[in-house]
Amino acid sequence: MSAAAPLAPSAVEAAIADLKVLLGERCSTTQADREHHGRDESPHPLCPPDAVAYALSTDEVSAIVRICRRHGVPLIAFGAGTSLEGHTSALRGGVTVDLSRMNAVLSVRPEDLDVTVQCGVTRQQLNTHLRDTGLFFPVDPGAHATLGGMAATRASGTNAVRYGTMRENVLSLTVVLADGRVLKTANRARKSSAGYDLTRLFVGSEGTLGIITEVTLRLYGIPEAVSASICAFPDIEAAVDTAIACIQSGVPVARVELLDTLAMTAFNRWSKSDHPETPTLFFEFHGTPAGVAEQAAMVREIADGFGGSAFRFAEGAEARNRLWEARHNFHYAIQAMRPGASAYGTDTCVPISRLAECIRGVFEDTRNAPFPVSALGHVGDGNFHMTFLVDPANPEEVRLAEAYNERLVRHAIALGGTCTGEHGVGFGKSKFLREEHGDVALDVMRLLKQALDPEGILNPGKILPEG
Repeated sequence: MSAAAPLAPSAVEAAIADLKVLLGERCSTTQADREHHGRDESPHPLCPPDAVAYALSTDEVSAIVRICRRHGVPLIAFGAGTSLEGHTSALRGGVTVDLSRMNAVLSVRPEDLDVTVQCGVTRQQLNTHLRDTGLFFPVDPGAHATLGGMAATRASGTNAVRYGTMRENVLSLTVVLADGRVLKTANRARKSSAGYDLTRLFVGSEGTLGIITEVTLRLYGIPEAVSASICAFPDIEAAVDTAIACIQSGVPVARVELLDTLAMTAFNRWSKSDHPETPTLFFEFHGTPAGVAEQAAMVREIADGFGGSAFRFAEGAEARNRLWEARHNFHYAIQAMRPGASAYGTDTCVPISRLAECIRGVFEDTRNAPFPVSALGHVGDGNFHMTFLVDPANPEEVRLAEAYNERLVRHAIALGGTCTGEHGVGFGKSKFLREEHGDVALDVMRLLKQALDPEGILNPGKILPEG
């Protein structure tokens, strides 16, 4: 966390006074509002802003940015607060702009398979809006996240192995720059060779280069047939090797999720299920009825070769929805396994051929951990998560979880992977960027930051490590 000098009270007070003139009661300085916007779902400490500004339009965001720039006050964008590396923490105070009320679906174009939404629309809201069109948006990080936040953090999720991440599914953005100007990054063409790729520059920038206010996204036809299945394995290695073999064999699975033994125990208790409490893969197949049946048969044959058993199908939309709802509630299910504990979560991603080695390494490292340790992941693309259930009042447990996380991340980087496959950097993982990218890449990132935000007011202290 940065040790920058605190803001002058006069600058903050002047900015808040101007914001109250602009927004009235939509500029809040209550303790409850400030604390709600000073944390996310990570274990990082509370860092509340001095005020919260609720925006309703791109023009209002532009006006808010101009006010904060004029007074030299930091500005942090906030969507749903579901991020996991301290992205929304006000490390240097300032103003949080809450974008959740910018939640209109602006234009659906079924003939072009795309849609434009305001940044506060959630993925669930969008898919509900689309249900009569025969289309859907597939990027599913599990959280009730806003699409603007998902673009800003380059979100991924359970469907990424087939449909890609936000990087592949964002066509264009409307972004408010640090000086208040409004930028449209691209038109709606599916490909372009015209100039720098500004869209990809802002996807994953975590509010440090500009504030995303509108997003144009790719849509997909709802598959004619969808089937889900579960298969238990004797150990983690067998489950991971099955996932790797399925991908390397070209089986077009839509989802491949791994849950280890502890995760399956939590899953059963939460969902009142009776699945075997051993390492388990969750699959979902999309396509025609014949294609889905063929995919499932191929996966079952591969799984049999690695000792897979208890192969079960979730037939029908209701059964599938129950299955994935329980999977998406894993955070709460695992916390219930140790009442009073806090889930310290982390993620990495490695080339798929090194996935089993990486997961095996972290379990060897944590064999004598004094708290529960669990693994799950979207293993079809080499991405997995570890959860350490620590007592937040026990500094030694928190310190040990942080040490396990550091060793895991460094192991993943050494294997050709990344410190984060989908959680993003925030300030929690900024210390790993030099090791992953090197000095030259960091110098280029700092040049981009300096060019687009010379006063350093946009989400300061995030992504780029100090020094």
